[in-house]
Order: sequence, then structure tokens, then C-alpha cells
Amino acid sequence: MNETPQPPPGDTSGSVGGASGGPPGPVGGPAYPLRFDVDYPDRALSRVSTGFRVFAIIPIAIVLGAVGGGLGWEPRYGTEVGGVLFIPALLMILFRQKYPRWWFDWNRELLRFSNRVGAYLLLLDDRYPSTDEQQYVRLELDYPDAARDLNRWLPLVKWLLAIPHYVLLLLLDIGVLLAVIGAWLAILFTRRYPRGIFDFVVGVMRWHNRVGAYAFVLITDRYPPFRLAQ
Repeated sequence: MNETPQPPPGDTSGSVGGASGGPPGPVGGPAYPLRFDVDYPDRALSRVSTGFRVFAIIPIAIVLGAVGGGLGWEPRYGTEVGGVLFIPALLMILFRQKYPRWWFDWNRELLRFSNRVGAYLLLLDDRYPSTDEQQYVRLELDYPDAARDLNRWLPLVKWLLAIPHYVLLLLLDIGVLLAVIGAWLAILFTRRYPRGIFDFVVGVMRWHNRVGAYAFVLITDRYPPFRLAQ
């Protein structure tokens, strides 16, 4: 009598998404608690908007600066009015092991706004950045259970542990500057953003966001990966 062999107990490799039935995670482990992407503009871009982008961005840059953000992926981190709530979150995690939800929501929305303005500056799209709609920039953060997921002492040294990332990102930022100049010329002549340059610029922005989420927004204790991809 033939019997169909059964997998050993605990083996969920043959099921879709594992035991939970959800979608499978990325190769190498679960997804990082911050996910970032920008929709590629597969269409003709405006030559006029691209040519004068450095001037067109001034009004929205003033608005962003007024709420404490920074151009691109580098908002201010501190205790002053506006900016990402770094010191308050650090103290709350350290002494109470809590991360107030509205602080998390503020940090997430400020990061989204900063990235929309940064994507516009880097010519990734020609639609003017919105102050509240996500538009073509997608940034998601997982809300942490501070008592369960976060070490209360680690926020004191995360900024120091991230130094290798700062060095690499400085070099990558130089590459982004040169790449965007090339993309600017390409759009003026062809009205298209070269896909390879686009993916590189988005990858560097993604890397910056992951480091910020770890070292300053403090939503995770998982060390950021050294890669441009998700």
C-alpha cells in the first residue's frame, strides 16, 4: 500500500507564506521595519519643470523648513519646535519603555513629506510635492512595541553604531549628485529619466531612510543592511 509522504512536523516550506498563510518574506529574513520606494515615471517629463527645478522647489522647501524637515531624507533631529522627535523618544524608551503613538505618527509623516520634497529635487517626478498626500513616494514604518521590541539602552549608542553607514552614504551622495546632473541633461534632451540612474538614486534615499529609522527615529533595533535594495 502506497502512502503519500508527509513533511516533518514544523516544516512549512510547502505551504504558501509559511504557517501563517501570509505572503513569503524576502530572501534572507523578514522585511526591514522601514520600506521605501518611488514610482518610476514611465512617461515624458516636463522640460521646463526640470530645467528650473532648483527655483520651483523654493516655496515647498520653505514650508518644509518651517515644520522642521530637511530637503530629501535628512530632516532635523532634536528637541526644538518641529523636526523628528529624537531626544523625547529616546528618553521615553529609556525610562518608560514606551513610544507614544502620536510621536510615531508625527515622525512618519514628516519623513514622508521630506522624502516627497527630496524626490522632487532629485528630479524623480515633475509633480509638485504635496504636504499630506503620498503621491509617487511610498514610505512605510512598522510601529514598535517598545517594551517587547526595543532595548531601553540601545538608543544611547545607535547614532554611534551607525558611523559606518554615514561614511558610505557620504560617498554615495557624491555619486547621487553626479547621477542627477546626468539625469537632468537626459530629461532635457529625451524627456525621460534613465532607469538605471533612477534606481540608484531611489536606493540611496532608501538607505538613508533605513539608517534614520534605526539611529534617530528609533523604531527598530535591527541594524540597517548595507544595500540599496529593499
